[in-house]
Amino acid sequence: MREKIEKVILNVEKVIKGKREAIKAVVATLLAKGHVLMEDVPGVGKTMLARSLAISLGVDFKRVQFTPDLLPTDLTGLYIYDRKKEDFVFKKGPIFTDVLLADEINRATPRTQSALLEAMAEGQVTVDGITHRLSDRFFVIATQNPIEYEGTFPLPEAQLDRFMTCVKMGYPDEKAEMEMLTSQEKDHPVEHLEPVLGPDELTDLQKAVRNVFVSGDVKRYIVDIANATRNHSSLLLGMSPRGSIALMHFSMALAFMEGRDFVLPDDVKKAALYVIPHRVIQSAESRLKREKKEDIVKEILDHVKVIE
Repeated sequence: MREKIEKVILNVEKVIKGKREAIKAVVATLLAKGHVLMEDVPGVGKTMLARSLAISLGVDFKRVQFTPDLLPTDLTGLYIYDRKKEDFVFKKGPIFTDVLLADEINRATPRTQSALLEAMAEGQVTVDGITHRLSDRFFVIATQNPIEYEGTFPLPEAQLDRFMTCVKMGYPDEKAEMEMLTSQEKDHPVEHLEPVLGPDELTDLQKAVRNVFVSGDVKRYIVDIANATRNHSSLLLGMSPRGSIALMHFSMALAFMEGRDFVLPDDVKKAALYVIPHRVIQSAESRLKREKKEDIVKEILDHVKVIE
């Protein structure tokens, strides 16, 4: 199973150069059956990573460009009257897919953003009082630009908490950027990408991740970290219980990708940097000091004792 995961990562790396850790984090989120928020400047490959991953897995993929005039029904679909059938027929929206790329999610209104809430949390959508189930592999990759704020609607805390992880790509190093230029000199490598895994194999991997063992001591370590975020002087709001569950499941996926059937505290430490920062709210004093959430989380990890 580890070899299958490595095939997916290597396949995506044919398109996304020099970003192995970011790719692994996105794949781990998928295996943990979570959703990922990719926050970074334009042009670093967020959209292309999502497309490459979907192709590599051989699953359905849809992309929605979020704009201020996007309506909830543009995502979920709506009932349309069919003259031939003399009845209303449900026309499915792009949310009925395996991998959904919500591009620039913070440009849509809160009303449209909230249309994703039920889908991400419950795996279903309700239209005109009728519930429709989504794919068992439903996975949201949302992107947002943290630099531009004009014409945007910041995601509310309830929406941010639905994302298991927040992944930042960053700029590639010189070597990776040279490789990228060479690979795209004539055409784009994504056009030649082929699936290396099937949808059923992905489902099997996701089930296997949930069988990874988490000891009582590791669970206590996760709870101690959560409590530390709730009592830290630089944080106005700490991690929610949903965040603790996300931290456990993401740690299980990381352990699985390393070929282990049990979670180590090191897995939790690595997972915390992807799971916690976007869930907590800094105090006004902390923001004035220009402290970074990631640095606060690292400080917490340094002080919380690992149970032997």
